[in-house]
Amino acid sequence: MTKTVIITGASAGIGAAAARKFAKLDVNLAVIGRSRQKTEAVASETGAKPYIVDFSSLDDIRRLGDELHAEYPVVDVLAHNAGLIAKTLTLSKDGYELTFQVNYLAPFLLTALLRDRLEASADARVVSTASAAHMYGRIDLDRLTQAPERYSAMRVYGTWKLANILFTQELASRAKATSVTASSFHPGPVASDFFRNNRVLRALVGSPIGKLALVTPDKGADPLLHLATVPDAQSVNGAYFDKMRRSRPRNAQAKDPEFTRLLWDRTADLLGVGDQADSKRPEDRG
Repeated sequence: MTKTVIITGASAGIGAAAARKFAKLDVNLAVIGRSRQKTEAVASETGAKPYIVDFSSLDDIRRLGDELHAEYPVVDVLAHNAGLIAKTLTLSKDGYELTFQVNYLAPFLLTALLRDRLEASADARVVSTASAAHMYGRIDLDRLTQAPERYSAMRVYGTWKLANILFTQELASRAKATSVTASSFHPGPVASDFFRNNRVLRALVGSPIGKLALVTPDKGADPLLHLATVPDAQSVNGAYFDKMRRSRPRNAQAKDPEFTRLLWDRTADLLGVGDQADSKRPEDRG
């Protein structure tokens, strides 16, 4: 049976490279991006269906969820790849710090909206693009929706990439009674336009040193394809990969199951999806 694969952040970089890899397989492919021109170009190249969305708007994510829900009765792979680094403190259309919303709230919400479509699959995978920068992150549950008093772009980015890893761990735990599994990965330092909003990092990408140190988007997409297609999904359920190798997250908060549970519950309450994304672990169910 042809599988349905949905990739966010697919207009360029790792997402576009992953779309090209999946296009070589027998899949029904959907690509999601913010730029209409770039997303439609990738869709044309790969035979995918394009969806245009602004992750800085929760209403736009809900619209996307409705469209995907109507189009696909089953979702087999949901690849969360959309992300950004805001170089200065910037608020989303909903009033949240932009990196927090795009990198964390948006994929959490989209997963909740498509939860029943994922559970309709016999082998559903939720794969999230994380980052080694998670080691520098720290999540304060009491200030979850508040912008940091002193803004550091990379620290904020690391914090919400850490949240992607915690999301993966908790989803893997809560979905144990279903066909849904979850995993996350660090793609390596990728030479792409992801750093377009950071002048220093953008210069590094184009420098001779950057070209030697960075990996191509095609290489960066390899872990995504691997986790989405590995024969035994349970073998990577809840796992974090550093490129192609399974690794342990290098952050104390990723080793605290109770903290991870609380983060999930507070996020679900914030987004109003407690009923859609089952908030109970298997051992808590009656």
